Amino acid sequence: MRKKFLAPFVVTTALITASLPYHNVLAEQPAQVENHAKQWNEKANVPLFVKEKQAVKRSSTSSNDALTFLQQNKEKIKIKNPKANLKQSNSVKDELGMTHVRFNQTKNGVPVEGAEIIVHYNQDNEITVVNGAYNEEVEVSKFDTSPTLSTEDALEVAKSSTSAPSNLDQVPTSELVIYPFEGKNHLTYKVNVNFLGDEPGNWFVFVDATSGKVVDQYNAIMDAGQYKTQTGTGTGVLGDHRLLHVTKSKAEKEGMIFQLADYSHDGLEGILTYDYSKNYLDLFSNNSAAFKSEFAEPAVDAHYNSEQVYDYYLSEHGRNSLDGNGMPIQSVVHYGDNYNNAFWNGTYMVYGDGDGEFFIPLSASLDVAAHEMTHGVTSNSANLIYRFQSGALNEAFSDIFGALIEDSDWEIGEDIMAPAAVADGRTSLRSLSNPSKYPVGTAYVPYGNGEGNYPSHMDEFYDLPASLDNGGVHINSSIINHAAYLTAQEIGRDKLGQIYYRALTQYLTPTSDFSDARQAIVQSAVDLYGENSTEVVAARGGFDSVGIME
Repeated sequence: MRKKFLAPFVVTTALITASLPYHNVLAEQPAQVENHAKQWNEKANVPLFVKEKQAVKRSSTSSNDALTFLQQNKEKIKIKNPKANLKQSNSVKDELGMTHVRFNQTKNGVPVEGAEIIVHYNQDNEITVVNGAYNEEVEVSKFDTSPTLSTEDALEVAKSSTSAPSNLDQVPTSELVIYPFEGKNHLTYKVNVNFLGDEPGNWFVFVDATSGKVVDQYNAIMDAGQYKTQTGTGTGVLGDHRLLHVTKSKAEKEGMIFQLADYSHDGLEGILTYDYSKNYLDLFSNNSAAFKSEFAEPAVDAHYNSEQVYDYYLSEHGRNSLDGNGMPIQSVVHYGDNYNNAFWNGTYMVYGDGDGEFFIPLSASLDVAAHEMTHGVTSNSANLIYRFQSGALNEAFSDIFGALIEDSDWEIGEDIMAPAAVADGRTSLRSLSNPSKYPVGTAYVPYGNGEGNYPSHMDEFYDLPASLDNGGVHINSSIINHAAYLTAQEIGRDKLGQIYYRALTQYLTPTSDFSDARQAIVQSAVDLYGENSTEVVAARGGFDSVGIME
């Protein structure tokens, strides 16, 4: 199994054991595999999990107190100078009264990519858990953090390396970071280039800040006047009658029009659905509040499903939109020509219409919409890197919440399979209850156990290179999916959702792997239901059953 470059680190404060941008709903098509040896630096992979049995009450839950605690315990947590090298990124108090203070590791003020530490306080102001990942080598080395390449030059290199079009949908961003990759720490510009078009991209490109060469890059496309909102209606792809929130406005040429724009939710910037079939993105519009045409059906479903997912996260988890702060929820329909996919591009959901043989319009499926929108939740919380095990966790959380939000079965995408796919035995995209009912692509088979099916146990794990499915993000996610399904059989869907949401938003960090997920999910069950509860036993049992042990 591939080793991680930045390793996990959880402390719970008796400090007793010391081992301290697009996402598709489908797997990427196989690309040319490069077989060259990888070197890994164990100094950048330092796991830590320490649990406090008799926590000491703290005077506050501030970032200063958290840093003081880390400084006082630096020998046990293996960080030489926390106060100098950790920078607070945020602090959140949750519904249990627990406070979670998150830090980024830095070197001379430059952040280390993927290296985060989280300090967790219980409701009595006691530190109970510290977890995350830390790059030991960066801390102790004399690493030069002075770039010689300009930001502008790095942007041009990134755009060139991704074959980005001249007109981009969003302004590229660039940040100087230390990037651990293949045995070496690199000073790089982390450039995000985002665009739609024939081959959409949400590229993260790491450009060497001295030489201008590309160190690494990956496409993080993640699958799957005065306005007054009023009630409208529409018909979905499958003939469902939908009640919609729409906005009536006046256009220069068309006169009065109705748009799929919902501004009815307090604290939310809006639920907005756009039409990609034109040469520019435009709000999907109609000359009446009844969106009944066949062309409108995918937009009706995308708009309706977005509100369902928004309502779930708000009512079940108190989360206001994907970022928790009311960001607009945006969808794009009629993307591409017979496009057989849906994805989260880092800003909004994008849905293809399908080819009518394998897929019908993908916005018809609530669990697919929930899958894509959960990528947005992940991007704004754990921010799991979309490669290897962390990327598989990213996909798994989207599948799990897709199934929970649709709340009808443990399949993903069963509503969008077209007749030819069903006739061929493919009645859904993936199954959480029985992952191995479906085969993986032929290019993936040699990397597994030879049976060629989606795995449900670590004995069936696919040790894929980065050039195939980003290292198995869609393939190996089914192991975590199955663990969640097994846990839900013991405690039910609602409690599973509470536990997994807490792990995603409060404990996991960008480089978390399957082992970290087990620790985070079990700890979340402890927080919510108590150390020896049925829920904790069920959470452990789910991971035990798929071979992810302590």
